Order: sequence, then structure tokens, then C-alpha cells
Amino acid sequence: MGINLRGRSFLKLLDYTAEEIEYLIALSEDFKNLKRMGTPHNYLQGKNIVLLFEKTSTRTRCSFEVAGHDLGLGVTYLDPAGSQMGKKESIKDTARVLGRMFDGIEYRGYSQELVEDLAKYSKIPVWNGLTDDFHPTQMIADMLTIKEKLGKVKGVNFTYMGDARNNMGNSLMVVCAKLGLHFTACAPKELFPEEWLVEECKEIAKKSGGSIRLTEDIDEGTKDADVIYTDIWVSMGEPDEVWETRINLLKKYQVNKAAMKNAKKTAIFMHCLPSFHDTETEIAKQIEKKFGLTEMEVTNEVFESDQSVVFDEAENRMHSIKAIIYATLC
Repeated sequence: MGINLRGRSFLKLLDYTAEEIEYLIALSEDFKNLKRMGTPHNYLQGKNIVLLFEKTSTRTRCSFEVAGHDLGLGVTYLDPAGSQMGKKESIKDTARVLGRMFDGIEYRGYSQELVEDLAKYSKIPVWNGLTDDFHPTQMIADMLTIKEKLGKVKGVNFTYMGDARNNMGNSLMVVCAKLGLHFTACAPKELFPEEWLVEECKEIAKKSGGSIRLTEDIDEGTKDADVIYTDIWVSMGEPDEVWETRINLLKKYQVNKAAMKNAKKTAIFMHCLPSFHDTETEIAKQIEKKFGLTEMEVTNEVFESDQSVVFDEAENRMHSIKAIIYATLC
């Protein structure tokens, strides 16, 4: 494809062209095949990366660590207690120190500005593992999953239900606009994406052949969808008092059998995880006790159905992150 991403940071997909995103998806496929065939691919032996986590995560940490080890990288993990970043040492100084010791930095936390500063001052590739605004590494895994399950990406009718102005809603709208999908945010008006981002994505979609639509109507939003996607209603780090307000806003936007039936027969269900589809977690038990809900953003029936591809999607995080690391460090 003639794509060269060496030395680039991966902070948000607005920074990347459709061709560059498609290259990363194709590279993810290649690495997935190598992994499944048991073919060694420690192409980056001798390099080192550091993972900075202000927000914990199962999939992001494991994906980066396994991807790093498979590529031959040395991997250092720092949680909030393992670094002085932002406490005794400024972000600028931390970035300049890490840039002298490592070949790449992953950051997962709150501030998009912080991850941008890490890239600015470290002078090495920085990968956004999640901020309050964007979650770009998840997008490559998601598009890979759609390509595997539906045989294409461009032209797919994609519906996102729930809080459409969080990092997932933002990022999914951007990647759909870039790659020519028909994106629908099905959400209460209070939780629509910010207007500036909607307008920018509409302009992008005009060039890609995609489209952007916002609706509060569930029947309209899910009609003939190829993909129905949702996320937890309250993100990590948000205060407990947010739950009641968010539940009241979003309970009718639960992905259930009726929503999936209104979509195409071949539709798939996606979720970036973790999910509150039952009461087998401590938080879910608290929600059940306080609000009487045993399922939230998706019913267990849909989550465990043949239409659900959530664990294929989770596995693809590892392959797509491997592609992102390799493309920017090789």
C-alpha cells in the first residue's frame, strides 16, 4: 500500500487517513494469521515500551503486554502508584525522561490533552489506550471484527446505542466516517456527540461515501442495522451518583431481542467490554439492590446469543494493538 507510519503517535483517528486505517486493519489480519499458525514474529527484539495506566483495564493491559512479548519487546507496566507523573513530576518532565529510556509509550487514563503532551515532549510514538474523549486502539479491533464477520466494512449500517458522547461514541463515529460506514447514534438528545465533532464527521463521510445520523427513535435507529454496538452506561472514574441519572436516561436504549429483531437477520452485536449483562459482578449486584436491574446496556439473552461477537472482538484487541505497535516502531 506504500503506507509508512514509522515514528507516528496513535492518539485519535482524526489524525489518520482512511488508507492508513485500512493498512492497520490489514496488518492486524496478518499478525492474527501468524499467531494462529504459531509462527514467531519477534521483529522488534531489543526495543522497549512502557505502559502508563491511570485507569485499569483487563483487555488493554493484556493486549499490549502479549503483543509486546510476541514482537520481542521489553514491556514495563506502571499503574498510578508506580509513577510520579502529574504528582511530584510534571507530564512534560516525565515524557522527556521516558523518551530517553523507551521506544514507545502507551497511556490509558482521563485527559486527551495529557496523551497529546506525552507525544509532544517524549519525541517517541505514543499510543492512546483510552482517554475521556477517544479510544482509537479499540477501533482497529472493531473494524477487523466487522470485516471478518460481514465480509466488508464500507457500506455497513452501524448503530451505536447508549451514551453517544463518550469516548466510544466519539471514536466509532469517526472511524465509520473515515471508512464509509453508515453511522447512527441512537441515544437521548442529552447524550448526542458534541456538535463540532458531528459536523467534522459529516464532512469526512461525504468524501468516504458514508453517512452520520443522530436519532432518539429506537425503531428508526436499529432498522436494518448490520451492527448494533453498545457500551456500559457509566464509565470508569465517574462518580456513583451518576448511575441514577444515566440509568433513567438510557434504560429504554438497552440492546434487547426486540432491537436485534429490528436489525437485519445477519446483524451482529458488539461491545468493547466489560458488560453489565447479568449480576455476576460486585457493581452489578449493587445496581440490582439499588435500582432493581439485573441487566443494563444489553440483555444476557443478546450477549450470549449467536449474534454476539464480543469475545472475537476482545481477542482482536491483541492483534490490532500488535499491528499499531509494529507499524509505528518498525
